[in-house]
Amino acid sequence: MRFTCEKAQLVTGLNIASRTVAQKSGLSVLEGILCKAGNCLSMTGYNMETAITYDVDADITDPGDCILPAKLFGDIVRRLPEGPITVVVDEQYRVSIRAGYASFTISAQSAEDYPELPDVNEGRPVHIPQNELRNLISATIFAVAENQGRPIHTGVKFEVTEDSITAIAVDGFRLARRTYHPEESTQRTLSFVVPSAGLKEVEKILSDTSDTASFILGPKHILFQIGSATLVCRLLEGEFLDWRKVVPANSPVKLVAHVSDLASSVERVGLVVSEKFKSPVRCLFGNQELQMRTSTTIGVAEDRCSIAGDGKELEVGFNVRYLADALRVIPSEEVTMELTNSLSPIVLTPVDDKYDFAYMVLPVRIKN
Repeated sequence: MRFTCEKAQLVTGLNIASRTVAQKSGLSVLEGILCKAGNCLSMTGYNMETAITYDVDADITDPGDCILPAKLFGDIVRRLPEGPITVVVDEQYRVSIRAGYASFTISAQSAEDYPELPDVNEGRPVHIPQNELRNLISATIFAVAENQGRPIHTGVKFEVTEDSITAIAVDGFRLARRTYHPEESTQRTLSFVVPSAGLKEVEKILSDTSDTASFILGPKHILFQIGSATLVCRLLEGEFLDWRKVVPANSPVKLVAHVSDLASSVERVGLVVSEKFKSPVRCLFGNQELQMRTSTTIGVAEDRCSIAGDGKELEVGFNVRYLADALRVIPSEEVTMELTNSLSPIVLTPVDDKYDFAYMVLPVRIKN
């Protein structure tokens, strides 16, 4: 195998593909990067759960494949001078790396020992702008469950209909939902749950542009195609929470607040709350005003925020971090706060019809 590639492109490919290289594995080949030189140079990292393949343009004079040691090869390439890098692999898998006056010789392994990647190319792709897919992920992934009590809830559920793509995450204390409405029909009806670890890698690859990304659903895996990158990960199996039944509908108390003002007040009150010193924030929803107060061994914090509507003096306790997390990802300037009583959750929904989201936070009992 012999190819020449610009350093910048090679570094980009290595940075992305190496994210799913196994750090320590019983299979030593999984600690390497699978390189295939054909029509282009493809680099793959795989940890038996998630695989990322990245294609870069290269001048390939001798096609072939091998497994290069991910860390060593990456460290060498990143420290080489700018410009073209030539890599030659002989029949004994000795690897010669040259750039400018610098040269290295290292060892590779046969590509025949690399596990076969899941084949997910049979389905019809669903297309979505990269920035919209990234919004769906970033606006929900923070609410996935961290413990393995319900493994299905450690991922984000996607529901695809002909006119919408919805992402939902729950962890037993809160729920996050974000929906995107494409201009053209998806012509698909799908439902699947993607592990948060795989989605975090997808989120890193996505750019804030309207360039198209796509995904294809297989029997047990999903494939994301994002520009030159392809990510395949295993789906989670199990019964996901029926979120439509747990989100209150037609709440009697509906209040409107400016998201930035509400978020600032919540963050200020939360300054005296930490993982070590936890305490709920006591929210008193009055007429045109929301009062917030919390007390820990660190100190006491109080603040007030203007709202539109009458909260009927409802007093509810909430986890301050959960409120802050939800407010941080709301895309609109204003938000509707829906409440039923002092023991019911708060649901944050859009005021403007051009947005489609819901963030629910369950209440925390507060002492008188």
